[in-house]
This record gives sequence, structure tokens and C-alpha cells, in this order.
Amino acid sequence: MGCQAEEGALLNRSVGGYFEESSSFFPFDLPKRESPWSLFKFRKPLWVGLITYYFFIELPRAFSDTEHKRGEYGRKQEAAAGLRGQTPQWDHTWELRNSSRALCSRRSAFSVRRQKKTTYHTMVDLKDLKGCSRIGKPILCPAHPAEELRLFCELCDQPVCRDCVVGEHREHPCDFTSNVIHKHGDTVRELLKGTQPHVQALEEALAQIKGTNSALQARVETVANDVRSFSEGYIKAIEEHRDKLLQQLEDIRVQKENSLQLQKAQLEQLLEDMRTGVEFTEHLLTSGSDLEILITKGVVVERLTKLNKVEYSAHPGVTEKIAFSPKKKAGLCRGYEVYGAISTKEVDPAKCVLQGEDLYRAREKQTASFTLLCKDAAGENMGKGGDNIQVAVVPKDKKDSPVKTMVHDNKDGTYCVSYTPKDPGVYTVWVCVKERHVQGSPFTVTVRKRHRSHPGVFHCCTFCSSGGQKTARCACGGTMPGGYLGCGHGHKGHPGRPHWSCCGKFTEKSECTWAGGQSAPRSLLRTVAL
Repeated sequence: MGCQAEEGALLNRSVGGYFEESSSFFPFDLPKRESPWSLFKFRKPLWVGLITYYFFIELPRAFSDTEHKRGEYGRKQEAAAGLRGQTPQWDHTWELRNSSRALCSRRSAFSVRRQKKTTYHTMVDLKDLKGCSRIGKPILCPAHPAEELRLFCELCDQPVCRDCVVGEHREHPCDFTSNVIHKHGDTVRELLKGTQPHVQALEEALAQIKGTNSALQARVETVANDVRSFSEGYIKAIEEHRDKLLQQLEDIRVQKENSLQLQKAQLEQLLEDMRTGVEFTEHLLTSGSDLEILITKGVVVERLTKLNKVEYSAHPGVTEKIAFSPKKKAGLCRGYEVYGAISTKEVDPAKCVLQGEDLYRAREKQTASFTLLCKDAAGENMGKGGDNIQVAVVPKDKKDSPVKTMVHDNKDGTYCVSYTPKDPGVYTVWVCVKERHVQGSPFTVTVRKRHRSHPGVFHCCTFCSSGGQKTARCACGGTMPGGYLGCGHGHKGHPGRPHWSCCGKFTEKSECTWAGGQSAPRSLLRTVAL
């Protein structure tokens, strides 16, 4: 009766609402809180109640009883198969973790029928299945599917069944798995103990990598912000430096234009004075009488004399030369080093000077050189190269045979000029900048004969330079007692300072004056330096 009451309540909850909403379909009214058995009390025809009772109560109950019987039969079959050591034909054991028959009031009738199917099934906790494979299902031998693996072969190190023991693994040491599990389990546990630290170490390594990656991302973002900040500041500094350069360029333009306008006005005024004087004088000479010319002669001569003495430049006072040097340091701007400078310096040939030891002397077939230092109108060094330099070296007696010259630009406002005269004599040297002679140009150079080198040795004494040879001599004329023909420190004839053994000169870089002779054979003058 309790089961019937439960079924009635369930039917009321699951189907009653449907009957209420579909009263036009069913020819009777189902009370909400009454048992399904009250269907027979309705005033509707009896066949309607019987059909409803059958489909909604008896049929689900019969289906649930069938499932229950099949479950009981399955468990009996499994128990019988386990006793015979065979594999059961089916398994209806359900593993439920937290199962409950309580259902929400909103569950459908289908969910109720599903619970009724598993009501009488055996429930096993997963914790109780520890050590069982496939949730209690035995593991069968792959070679003998009807036999379960219950033994372990120590020689082959693998589980076997009873048929394997009497067949392939005959005479192999075999034992039940329960007896050998401790030994092999200990081995696995030892390996596990050795592996677990690696797991921890790898986890720590991954954590460090993760932390390093996070730090890397943070550092990249920090550096990126620094780069952006630096770039923005540098761009502002460059823009400010650009504006200063453009303003400087504009000031230079205004200054040059004012200078040109002033020079233009002066030249125009001078030209007007010149024209007036010339026209008046020409008209006087052509149209005036003799008396008029003599009367105005003094005034005209004084005027023309003054005009002739007026100094003026036929060249513009300034040029269009304005240079921009992008690689030149321009100092700091907003704390950043900036480059690029505008230069208006122009070389003035009259201020350029010539320097060098070989400026006025040279030797035949030996290279002579000197330096040209370019300066501007204010006498300051140009500090940069690129000027047009012309140099010519011409013999006075052979003006049609100039000497080849080389001009090397040092890129700092100085130029190295070199040439090699072929014959001795007097040469004229022209040095021009922008087709104008520099200060001191032209000038003459006396070329002497080729410099004679010393065949001897520059030594302190003959005894030291020859290694104590008695036959070695020196041009200084000094000797030593004991049969030594050369000079020695503190002995007769020694000059008291280093000198050349061939000619006796005291200057190391000098021309040899030895001409040879009977008193000093050249072979004896060549000593050996230790």
C-alpha cells in the first residue's frame, strides 16, 4: 500500500498538471491531491479509467519488475561463473559515488522510471574497489582468453595464467601475484621515491621559468617605456635643434643681404661720382675753350685724382657659400647630444700661410713637402677641407717642364703639398686658393744635389762598436794603446761624444762628407754595431 501511495503521488505530480491543462482531450477531471485509485470513482465511463491505469501505472511497474529480475539473475550468473573460474556473460554492477533516490519535484516521469530501474541494483563505493582493475573485472590472459592472470613469472617478469605455467613458462619460477607484489612493489616505490624529487624540481623549474617569463615581460615593457621616453625626448631635442638651425640660417641670409645691399649702395654712389667726373671732363675737353679748360683744370684734376684714389672691391663682399655639416657635433640640446652645424666660413687666400722645413729647400730625387694652412677673413682656421688648391713647381731654366705635385686634403683646413725635383737648381713655387695667391706665393726653392748617406756607423767609440777589434779605425783620428787603431773612451783623439765613424760628424741625421783616401780605407771605416 505504501508503494501504491507513492506511485499515486508521483502520478499526480507528473501527469496531473497535464490532465488539467488538457481537459479537452481527456473526458474526465483528475484531482490534484488524490490517489490514482480514485480514477474508478469518476463518473466517466469505466474503460477510460482502465486504459489510463494500465498505461500510467501497471506498465511502468511491470517494466521495473523485469529489470529487477534481470539484475538478480545477472548477479546469480556472475557468482556461478566466478566459482567456476569463468568470465560472466554480463555485468550489471553499477558504481555510484553518492546516490540517492530523492528526486526534485521538477523531475519528469522519465527520470522517475530511470530511478525505478536502478532501485534494486547493487551499489559499490569506489574506495572499496581499490586494487581491482576495470572496476572489479578480472584481467584475462591474451594467450588464453578463458584464463585469468593470477600468477607472475619471475624469469620473464610478466603476469601469467595457469595454462601459461604448464605450457610456455614451464620450469620457470612462478608465484601468485599476492606473494610477489610486495617485492616488486618495493622496487617501484624506491623508483618512485627517486622520481618524486624530479617532479618537484621540474615544478620549481617551471615556476621559475614562469616567473622569469613574467619578469621578462615586465622588463620588456619597462625598457620599451624607456625607449619611448628617450625617443620622444630625442625627437623634441632634434626638432628644437632644427628650429635653431633654421633660425640661424635666416639670420645669415638677412646679414648677407644687408651686406650686399650696403656694398651695392656704395658702389652705385661711387659709379655715379665716376660718371659725373668723366662726363664733365669729356665735355670740357670737347666743348670747352682753351681758356675754360685752363681755368677749370685745377678743380678737374683734383676731382679726378680723388676718384682714382678711392679703394673699392670689384668682388662681392659676401658670397652665397653656406655649408651644413650633418656629422659635426653641435653640443647638447635638452640633455641630448645633437649633430649638425651651419658654417659660413670662407677661405681668404690673403690670410692663408705656408709652413714646413722643406718650404725653401729640397734635394734632387728626394721628396720635399710643406703644409698649407687655410684661414678665413678673420684669420681663424677653417677647420674643414674641400677648398680648391692649385700648386705648381717650375724650374727657372726649364719653365716648360713643371714638376708633378701632390695635394692631400687633411679635412681639417690643412693641406699637405709634396713634390720630387729631378735635377738640382732653382725652382719657383706657386700656391693658389680659388685662383688667388696665398700669403708668400710665389716663392723660390733651391734644390741641391742628392743627400749622401753615411757608410759608417754612428757610435760612441770604435772599441765598443767593433767589439774590441784592433784593426777598426774611426774618422775622428783617435787611438788606444795596445795596438788599437780606433778610438776609445778617454783615450787620445776621442771627441768625447757620439760621432760618425766615416766622416766624424756629430749630428746623426746629416750628410756624409767623407770623400775617401789612402789614409782611411773605406773597408776599415765600416764597424759593426753590437
